[in-house]
Order: sequence, then C-alpha cells, then structure tokens
Amino acid sequence: MLNAVERVGVSRRSFLKGAGCLLVSFAMPVSMRRAVASGPAMDAGSQLVPKDKVESFIAITAEGNVVACNGHVDLGTGLRTAFTQIVADELYVPMERVTMVLGDTDRTPNQGPTIASASIQSSSVPMRRAAAQARQFLIERASQRLNVPVDQLRVKDGVVSSVNGQGSASYAELIQGETFSMELTEDALLKDPKDYSYVGKPVPRVDIPTKLTGGLIYVHDVRVPGMLHARVVRPPYAGRDGGEMVGTSFESFEKDSVAHIPTLVDVVVIKDFVAVVAEREEDAIEAARALKVTWKAPPPLEDLSDLSHVLKNIPHKVRPLERKGNVDAALAADESKTLRATYVWPYQMHGSIGPSCGVAEWKDDLLTVWSGSQNPHNLHSDIANLLDLPEEKIRIVRMEASGCYGRNCADDASAEAALLSVQLGRPVRVQLMREEEHAWEPKGTAQLMEVAGRITGENTLAYRFTTRYPSNGSPTLPLIMVGKESNQPTTFEMGDRTAIPQYRCSDTNIEAFDMPPVVRASWIRGVAALPNVFAHESFMDELAAVEKADPVEFRLRFMDDPRPIALVKAVAERAGWESRPAPRPQERAENGLLRGRGFSQHRYVHGKFPGVGASWCCWAVEVEVDPTTGHVRVTKVTVGQDSGMIINPAGVTHQIHGNVIQAVSRTLKEAVSFNERGVADLEWGAYPILKFPEVPEIDVILMPPNGNPPLGAGESSSVPGPAAIANAIFDATGVRLREAPFTPERVKAALQAQGEVNT
Repeated sequence: MLNAVERVGVSRRSFLKGAGCLLVSFAMPVSMRRAVASGPAMDAGSQLVPKDKVESFIAITAEGNVVACNGHVDLGTGLRTAFTQIVADELYVPMERVTMVLGDTDRTPNQGPTIASASIQSSSVPMRRAAAQARQFLIERASQRLNVPVDQLRVKDGVVSSVNGQGSASYAELIQGETFSMELTEDALLKDPKDYSYVGKPVPRVDIPTKLTGGLIYVHDVRVPGMLHARVVRPPYAGRDGGEMVGTSFESFEKDSVAHIPTLVDVVVIKDFVAVVAEREEDAIEAARALKVTWKAPPPLEDLSDLSHVLKNIPHKVRPLERKGNVDAALAADESKTLRATYVWPYQMHGSIGPSCGVAEWKDDLLTVWSGSQNPHNLHSDIANLLDLPEEKIRIVRMEASGCYGRNCADDASAEAALLSVQLGRPVRVQLMREEEHAWEPKGTAQLMEVAGRITGENTLAYRFTTRYPSNGSPTLPLIMVGKESNQPTTFEMGDRTAIPQYRCSDTNIEAFDMPPVVRASWIRGVAALPNVFAHESFMDELAAVEKADPVEFRLRFMDDPRPIALVKAVAERAGWESRPAPRPQERAENGLLRGRGFSQHRYVHGKFPGVGASWCCWAVEVEVDPTTGHVRVTKVTVGQDSGMIINPAGVTHQIHGNVIQAVSRTLKEAVSFNERGVADLEWGAYPILKFPEVPEIDVILMPPNGNPPLGAGESSSVPGPAAIANAIFDATGVRLREAPFTPERVKAALQAQGEVNT
C-alpha cells in the first residue's frame, strides 16, 4: 500500500531540513506566510509563495540536484517533461537531475489556472529566468572561489570549470550549505537557443516510468494512515446550476437504513451535503446506495432538446468584440449574394475515464489536500472559504488524475474530502462513482453561432457573427450545497475566444452574448473557440460553394498572415489536395460508401488574455459516408501546426494525436441529453465516445519555428476539426450539417431531406 505521507506529503520545512542545503530557500515557514494581493483574473486564488523571488522557482540540493517549481500542472500534456527540458538547459544539468514540483500551493507560486494552452509561453518564463539567474549566481561564486574571470568559466553537467584548466567546482560545492534569496529580474542572461541540449528535441516523457511501474503519481492511489472512505449522496437536481432548490432540498434521512453497514463511521449532513463515511470503501459504497434520504422535489428542468430555441431565449448581455465599416449596409447592398447560417454545438462531457478523487487530512491544525485539480491555487481559496480557515493553514498537493481538459469533478471531490476530514478529525478519501461524474461534472457548454456574410470585393468579406455562450466557473459543489456560494449562477465572459474571423474583412460586426448557465457548465478543451471555428470554417466553405471555388484556394484569397498561409499550403500539399469546387459528382467506393474531403484552418485566440496566443492549426480530412445508415467514418486526418519554437516535438505530436481523436469523437458522437431532473446520460452506453477501431490515420506536420517564440499547443489542434469533418461530409454527399454531433440518425435524416428536395 502506497503511503502518501511518506511519499508525497512533504512540507517546505521538512524539505529544507531533508535537503541539507539549498541555493535558495523554499520561501518562509508556514506560520509566517501571508497571502499577497492577487494579480489579474488568470491569477485569482491563493498566493502563499511570492512570484518575484528566484527561490520560488529554483532550488539546488546538497547533492547538486535541481528542484524546480511551477504553479501550472501537467494534465497529461507532457508539461512536466517540457519544463524539465527548459530548466535542465538553463542550468546545464542532465534532465535526470531535475525534479519538477507542479501546482503544490505550499511550494509553488500561483501562476493562474492551467488553461488556455498558456503554460509554456507564459508560466515557464519566470521559471526559466530564475534558472538563468541561479546559473549566473553560481558562476559568479565560482569566479570568486577559483579566482578566474567569469568569461573564462564554462558550465557542464552542474560543474563550473575554467576553460584554461585552473580548477572547477560543482554546484553542490559552491552552495556549501548556505541559503540565499534573490529578487527575480527580467534581464537574466538566457541561454542561446543554438546551445540547447534538450529544448527543441524529442525526449521521452519523464512521468511514464512511474506510471508503468505502478509508482505513486495518481491521486487515486494516495493512502494515508487511518484514512476513512466516503461517498456523497447527491441531491435530485443532477448537474443543474442555480435556482432556489440548490442548497435547500434536504429534508431528512433514516439512519436505520444504514445500520447494517459493518464499518460505518458516520452520516454527515450539512444542508444539501449528505455523506456516508466508513472504514472500508466497499462499505461506503453500500451505505450510499442504502441510505434513505428525503429531498424536496426540484422544479422540472426546461426542455433542452431544441438548443437553438433555448439559447436564443436566455437573457443576455451583448459584448461588442469588433466593429468595422457598416456591415448592415454591406450585406443589404446585394442581398441575393448574402449567405446566412446558424450553427449549434451541444453540451458535452469531459468524459474522464476514471471518476474524480480527492484525499484530505486535518492534522495538527493544518489541512493537507491531495487533488487532481487543474487549478490548485483556486481550489485552495475555495476550501478556505468553505471551511472558514486561514489560507496559510491549507496545502493542496497536486497529483495527476485521469484527465480532464477542462473543469471536471476533481475540485468537488477534493473539497468534499476536506470538509469531511475537518468534520471528523481523520483523513478522508472521496471518490466519485461513474454516474456521479457523468451527472455532476461541469459540462462543456452548448453554443449557438449566427453568421451572415458575403464577398464585398475581390478579396474582402462583409461578416456579421454572434456567439451565445451560457457558462460560469462552476464553484465547487460543497460551496453551493452548504450555502457558502450564491445559488444564483454567475456569468463568465469566455465566449469570445476565436470569435473574430481570421480573414480579410471590409465590414464586420462581431458580438458575444454573455449569459448565465442553464445547467452546470464550465470550460472544456478548445473553450468557445472550437464551436466558433466550427461556424467560421463551415461558413467559409459555404461561401466557397456559392462561388463554385475550391475551398483551399478560396481561403487563401482572404488571408494576409504569411504563417497560416504557409501552413495551409503545406497541409494541402501533404494531403495531396486536388481542386474540388462544389457542386462535385459523388465519389462512391466499391462498397457503396460515399467519399469526401474537407479542409479547415484557424488559430485558437484567447480573447480576454492579451499577449497569450495558441498555435495555428490546419486539418485536411477524408471521410466515408454510408448513405443507407448515415454512418460517418473519418478515415484520415492530415493535420499541421505552427507552434513556433517547440520544446518537445514528440510531446506536441502526441498532443495533436490526442486532440484529433477527441475532436473526432466530439464531432461524430458526443452530446449530453437531459430529462426533467437533470443530466440523463449516467453511463457510457448513454454517452458513447470514439472506439479504438474508429480512430483515423493521423499524419502530423510540425512547421519549422523560424526563430518564433513558443505558442500554446495543448488545445489548438482540436479547433479546426468539426468544420473540416462537416466540410468533408458536404463534399461527399452535398448535405450541409450545421448542428453537431453528426450522428447516423442526423446524417440519414439530412440525406433523406435532400432526396425529398431533389425529387
């Protein structure tokens, strides 16, 4: 049995003692810590570790090894490996001598949530500078010790040596048991990229060996001595957000209904929060199923089967994003050539294969929480609010989980474990069941996009675009259920991502309609950008079809930036793209399937976060459509990405593969259904995802960096996918699909409707 206290529950103070000596200390002891003022919105949450100190990011142990800290976390994207490459290069040490600490609120600064594909291009910058400053500091100490000018010293494998053979000193020898503190500066002498040993080269993931050998890396495997197991008995408004029933639905429970459970410890009830706690996990599961609870019946959820109707009728605030020229006049000038279209994106699950888990221990007036959260510093503040505890009494130890790509139930399970541990005075582990995860995880929100446009000149467009995005940040469930958070849902302004088209326009009116959530919804991979690009790139294809133009050639007519132009041409060439203006004769395979190809390109732009941009990406897709069943199979995806400088090409390639597979699944299969109580899809049979035999062939192109800085790569390659698939289906069948997912039933109905029109 793996023991979290022995293996990962190491505080700053015990780390300092165990390390013997450090180049820089790990900040101040717990009793002296103070939360500092938070920065912009991305940095909301606890801030116990200063962001302006070298020692917050880099430490060197008595053995000369490196411990590097970063507030962002690895969500399976390979971030730990990329950060290790960066630090190893700046400090001239082998990668195996670098240990990364990610997201631990006692040991890392708050650098904001791990979202928006921003980790490498933003949060790695201060860590890299800190490493460079530490290296320069060590070189200067070596210069004093060896009596050799700095410019006559070189560093290799953590040893500073004179180029003339006048002596050398290792990092361990240079620190000699001392601790130091330094202000982080912006003018650190960074390593010249031409001298990189690791950055820019494919290296194996550093986390894989532990995973393959069953080491302690996942939060699900944490075990603490004396740990109890808990399950939460959920209220009857599954996955809903807001309304008077939230936090006020509990009436009573029958303790006798669980009297037969052998290791039952307690039934904890705080308003709508009801949990059973036992010594053994199987007993907690049985108790949760057996406990008889009386709840007030919630009002029925409105019918969400017609998402277009629902989203159009939510009260909203109009937020202008771009206005240029007079788009109304430009569209009205030739109404016969103005195209109008509405695109609908469904509610979708993150579909984490393993249900969320959290472990907490309240001991010696301090709370430690082991969590798979993607936003540990935000969770830290949520738990402080939930439990009325000073933030310096709480520590979040971030561990890996089963994947999320957005806000799943990881924060909920962690906060529930924390609440129960403080209530009972013992360590508590909470793991959700599959039906809980499906019902309660904040969904990727539904979205409605309306577009109107026409060609206004040889190479310009008039373009009107509105996007409706009903969502918020989904506060942790205990905050709402025990009344620490308003039961009136707030609104997040996130629908603006990639809302502005990346084509040359003479006249534009681009607007985001900000609105509160209908059901519990938050962010998912390609937040807002994926549905918005589904609309943009489908619409560009529709305009090309009106012009009887090839989709690739048509796009290039309206593009200015040489980087995406080069990317589009590279993908078209690799895919063997042949000019295919619509309408085009059907291409039928020997087995009777219709074949088509589609194209899509766009850059994931982050809206409210200036200076943070993700990669350009482009898809060329091949599909087969069965006209008798409506079944669509994506057979091949040629996908290109321009990420500027790439830290680990192997890691980026793996991310692109993952994005493609998930985007194909979301486009062809995934949509959450609801009944009058809430989420109806409580198991995999009701919410299918792409199966292994359905994974397409994937051909990846990574554009050369050409001296450009790194761009985010965690989400970009999902963004063009749905439109490329829709465009390929149109190419194969002549049917234009504007609402995802493209299920066999929806495709067959569209084919039948087309046949009726043609006849």
